[in-house]
Amino acid sequence: MALRVLGVTQNMRSFVRGVDMIKRYKSAATLQKTLLNIPATQVTKLDNGLRVASEDSGASTATVGLWIDAGSRSENEKNNGVAHFLEHMAFKGTAKRSQTDLELEVENLGAHLNAYTSREQTVFYAKCLSKDVPKAVEILADIIQNSKLGEAEIARERSVILREMQEVESNLQEVVFDHLHATAYQGTPLGQTILGPTKNIQSIGKSDLTDYIQTHYKASRIVLAAAGGVKHDDLVKLACNSLGGLEASVLPAEVTPCRFTGSEVRVRDDSLPLAHVAIAVEGCGWTDQDNIPLMVANTLVGAWDRSQGGGANNASNLARASAEDNLCHSFQSFNTCYKDTGLWGIYFVCDPLQCEDMLFNVQSEWMRLCTMVTEAEVERAKNLLKTNMLLQLDGTTPICEDIGRQILCYNRRIPLHELEQRIDAVSVGNVRDVAMKYIYDRCPAVAAVGPVENLPDYNRIRSSMYWLRV
Repeated sequence: MALRVLGVTQNMRSFVRGVDMIKRYKSAATLQKTLLNIPATQVTKLDNGLRVASEDSGASTATVGLWIDAGSRSENEKNNGVAHFLEHMAFKGTAKRSQTDLELEVENLGAHLNAYTSREQTVFYAKCLSKDVPKAVEILADIIQNSKLGEAEIARERSVILREMQEVESNLQEVVFDHLHATAYQGTPLGQTILGPTKNIQSIGKSDLTDYIQTHYKASRIVLAAAGGVKHDDLVKLACNSLGGLEASVLPAEVTPCRFTGSEVRVRDDSLPLAHVAIAVEGCGWTDQDNIPLMVANTLVGAWDRSQGGGANNASNLARASAEDNLCHSFQSFNTCYKDTGLWGIYFVCDPLQCEDMLFNVQSEWMRLCTMVTEAEVERAKNLLKTNMLLQLDGTTPICEDIGRQILCYNRRIPLHELEQRIDAVSVGNVRDVAMKYIYDRCPAVAAVGPVENLPDYNRIRSSMYWLRV
C-alpha cells in the first residue's frame, strides 16, 4: 500500500512539473507575442540629414523631442559648460516669442516643456495631447533655431546656474561621479563636468553660445523623436516645414578619443557622517558586442539599500553580505556607456570604519564574476535585466527618450524582441569572458568623498584586481 501511495505521489509530482512547464511555455510565448506586436519604430531621413523617428501607440497623449548629438564632450576647457548654459537659455524667448509668450502658450496647451544636458547629448522635449503635436514641434524648432540669447537673460541665467552648481555640490553622489569621470578620463573632454567650472560660467557670453549652435546644431546630428498618439507621415511633414531649413553638416561629427586612466581622487572630509566611494574599470561603448554581457554582469552584482530590507534573503551575494555584516548603507552597480568607451563599476555609501571591508567584498565579487559565476545566477540576472528593460519603457516619455537615444547611438532603434533574444543568448561563458577582459587585472579608477581614511591605498586596491591561487 505504501509503495502504491509513493508511486501516486511521484506521478503527481511529475504531473505538477509538467503543468508548470506548460505554464512557463505559455507565459514565454505570450511575452514573445506581445514584444513582436509592439508598434514598429518608423524612421525617415530628410534631405538635410535630420532623422525623424516615431512609435505610434494610438494614445491620447504624446511626447515629442529633439535629441542633439552634442553635450559637454563637444566642449573644450575654455567653453566647458556652454551646452548646459544653452539649455537654460532655450526657454528665455525667441525671435517670435518672448519668454512670457512662450510660457503662456505652453501653459494654455496644458503641455510640459523640458530639457537636459548629458556628456554626449542635449535634449529638448514636450509632453502634450496628441492633437497639439504640431504646435509642440513648431515650438521646439523655434527654440533651437531662433533663441534670442539676450544679454540681460544671459546675466540672469548665469546666477541661476551658479545656484544650481551649489545644489549639485550638496548631492554627494553627483560629486563622486564627477570626480570619477575627472580621474578616469583626466585631460580629455569626458573628464569635464556638465555644468562647467565657475570661472567659465561667469565668462560665457552670447558669442560662445552662438558659436556652439553654429558648430554643433546641424541637421545630421539631430533626431526628432516622438511616441504616443502621433502619425509618422504627419510628423515628417511637420519636420520638413519647421526643421527643413536647418543646415546640413558637410563633415561627419568627430569623436575625440578619450583615454581611460587607472587612477584615484580622494576628498577627505571627516565632518561628513558617511563615506561615498565609487570604483570602476573601463567598459565598452554603446555599439560594442560586449555591452549586453556587461549589462548582465552589472545586473548580477545588483543594488541594495538598507532601508529596503530583505538583504539576508537577497539573491545577490553582495547584498546578502552587506546586510549580514553591516558593510554599507547602500550600493548600486552601474554600466555607463558612451560612444567609444564606458565606466563599469559600483558606488557605495558606508560608515567610515567599513570602507576596507566593503571594498574587499566588492572586489571579491568581481573576481568571482571572472572565475566562478554560476549558470543560475546568470539566468536570474538575465530575467531581471529583461524585466527592468520593460519597466523602464512605461509611458510615452521614456519610450520617446529610448527612441532618440538609440537613433543617435545605433542609428536605429533595436526592437524589444531582438533585445530580448540578445539577452537570452548570453551564457555563463560570455559573462566570464567579458569579466576577464574588462575587470580582471585591470587598473580601476577610484573616487572617494567623506571620511575615507580607512579606504585602502591605491596599490592595495590594484593588487586585489586579480587572484593568485595555488
